[in-house]
Amino acid sequence: MGGRIDMYIDIASLYSYIALVQVLRTQDILKQHSVEIEILPVLLGAINAGSGNKPPWVLPAKRAYGTHDSRRSLRAAGLENVSPPGDLMEAGKTQIPLRALHYVKRHYSLRTYLSTWRYMFHAFWTLHQPPITPEALHKALSDAPSDFSPESSEGAKKLFTASEVDEILRAAASTEYKNILRQTTETALKLGAFGAPWLWVTNEATKQSEPFFGSDRWNHVYEFLGLPYQDVTLLPPGAKKGASSKL
Repeated sequence: MGGRIDMYIDIASLYSYIALVQVLRTQDILKQHSVEIEILPVLLGAINAGSGNKPPWVLPAKRAYGTHDSRRSLRAAGLENVSPPGDLMEAGKTQIPLRALHYVKRHYSLRTYLSTWRYMFHAFWTLHQPPITPEALHKALSDAPSDFSPESSEGAKKLFTASEVDEILRAAASTEYKNILRQTTETALKLGAFGAPWLWVTNEATKQSEPFFGSDRWNHVYEFLGLPYQDVTLLPPGAKKGASSKL
């Protein structure tokens, strides 16, 4: 057993949000199995353009189906009060926060990095305040509480000091982090990405790697890595329905 999961995500991707929440719940168990996870910010708009893909909400049939699928997926992930922040084409211009996330990834602890992701998603999908301008990003970083959770954020210690917020914003505007975001997005494209979340999974024992797309492929990921897991099982009539019957 053992391996690595490189997960390429963007805050403008709802299913990236769901995938992150899933990873936060399983990261300790994955670590016990010697599976390393790396979360990598990428620009979904550039991946769509580079792969020739289109956002699902651009196509009427996919948009109609997406209403049902997103509701089911959010419920399964335990996420509430989540909806698009208006014009997704405009809100999807997430270069600035993604560069900031790359900076946080390099200069802060994993715990702080993941908390930053969690709050960026919350600002985008629940507060409907996409942090896509320097001013909006400044507010999000200043408001972000330490160890964020939607249920208990009031009055919490702040994740960053005022001077740290200023430094993150300076880095997000720099050529260095523009290049880092571009290079990471190009890497995802070279690995076959056409959307997000895009997972590149490596099995340490076999030295083989494969791509996985979406937030509902974890059973296939675990199978590929040779990990023990419980798959979806249909129960007989009269059996108790609940979380224990779900993947």
